[in-house]
Amino acid sequence: MANDILLRGVRPFGKDQTDMLIRDGRIAQIAPNLPEQLGIKEEHCGGAILLPGLVEAHTHLDKSLWGMGWREHQAGPSLRDKIDNERRLRREWDIDPHRQSMRQALLSLGHGSTAIRSHVDVDTKVGLAGIEGVARTREELAGLVDIEIVAFPQSGLMSRPGTLELLDKALRGAADVVGGLDPCGIDADPKGQLDAIFELADRHGKPLDIHLHEPGELGAFSMEMILERTHAMGMQGKVTISHAFCLGMPDRDRARALIEELAESQVHIATVATPSRPVPLVEDLRAAGVTLCAGSDGIRDTWGPYGNADMLERAMLLGLRNNLRADRDVEHALWCCSHGGARVMGLKDYGLDAGCRADLVLVDAETVTHAVVAHPPRKLVLKEGRVVARGGLSLREAP
Repeated sequence: MANDILLRGVRPFGKDQTDMLIRDGRIAQIAPNLPEQLGIKEEHCGGAILLPGLVEAHTHLDKSLWGMGWREHQAGPSLRDKIDNERRLRREWDIDPHRQSMRQALLSLGHGSTAIRSHVDVDTKVGLAGIEGVARTREELAGLVDIEIVAFPQSGLMSRPGTLELLDKALRGAADVVGGLDPCGIDADPKGQLDAIFELADRHGKPLDIHLHEPGELGAFSMEMILERTHAMGMQGKVTISHAFCLGMPDRDRARALIEELAESQVHIATVATPSRPVPLVEDLRAAGVTLCAGSDGIRDTWGPYGNADMLERAMLLGLRNNLRADRDVEHALWCCSHGGARVMGLKDYGLDAGCRADLVLVDAETVTHAVVAHPPRKLVLKEGRVVARGGLSLREAP
């Protein structure tokens, strides 16, 4: 079978060296010195650390400029400036959502991400072209990487009549998750936006992922409105708040009170460990039992020149941003970039136990923390037991 393989000499999470047998795309057996299996190919891994497939839980596949040659970055200082600049350049530079999402998704795959949650723009200018382009990428890369699509009103919802109807259409089609954005700062109508997107989520039976850049008390106000609706609609465990800069406010007692409410409501947090803004603190969220996932956000797009889709590097950045120094704490940063993302995306049978899907990453490093801080090229990436990348490069060529 194409998805049967015997991995020799792996160290799951940096533990003792062992072998792993994969049958029908799932982990069948883990033990040292497994006997040869008739008709099953073997891969000698040389004591490489074995990790579950990494999870890119917050990005924008439709926006990357990867592979288009270097472009001068000209985004203005405000969020609205960046949105308007992007809308203009999307037309001028022909940022094709299918081509560019293929390029970024395969870049991620080479770095070991076997699942991606992508926010994809929906507005009255682009319509559903972004959704359609990323959906085509998802179809073409089926069996290589899982792609979840968030219908995202980047340009505003209540402030742009017609966008709500487009979101509804996207959710009747390829979109998996309802998106939202700064209900006060972008729409200046928090009740209107949040009522609308929660109603969409309820009608379509979809989860929610809401960008919340609003700082301080403004963000706290919006967050409390999200929490109220989560309880009222019975959506515990189905809501993610991305960025959540307000949780990095100087008033730590206020932030921790919000975190306790997040834990009670089972609302998840997604972060990109932004260095230029206050961010949710990993240790506060972990202590309260709030699931934290992570992502690259924009990767070399019109918003900025940074990013490379490497979730091991993102774990390092998460550790740096939160002053995580002990190995056990750096390992938790990696947990956010793997198990945390898997939990938020609802990935079934994820992990390194027998019976789990064989979505795996091998990396040459001494320990898990060493793998995070050095983030060397991935030795091998497997998707459901099939080798899909070697030496940091996807075996599928990008367009």
